[in-house]
Amino acid sequence: MPLNPNKNLKLFYSIGEVAELFGVNDTLLRFWEREFPQISPKKGGRGVRQYTQEDIDIIRVIYNLVKVRGLRIEAAREVLRKNREGTVQATEVVDRLRAIKAELQTIKRELGEL
Repeated sequence: MPLNPNKNLKLFYSIGEVAELFGVNDTLLRFWEREFPQISPKKGGRGVRQYTQEDIDIIRVIYNLVKVRGLRIEAAREVLRKNREGTVQATEVVDRLRAIKAELQTIKRELGEL
């Protein structure tokens, strides 16, 4: 699961940056935009997508539901519809716990080398 980007780093992200952040391709992000109305990047003069941090947070939840938990699109859409706020918070907690686990594993490995 992708780590949280620095929330104060940028106001807008390109589709390529968001795709790279999640390890997916641009086509999948466009598909998710059609399937999940919660994702609504701004579009510039030439139709260039500009994702906000809120869009990225929603994509993170969708990524977790579809790619990590293996839910079908319909089921993920229903989860988001029923409890978006709770789902976003749960995803943030899971991301933080994964980061803590990785940090603890690094510490354990370093202690084992002493």
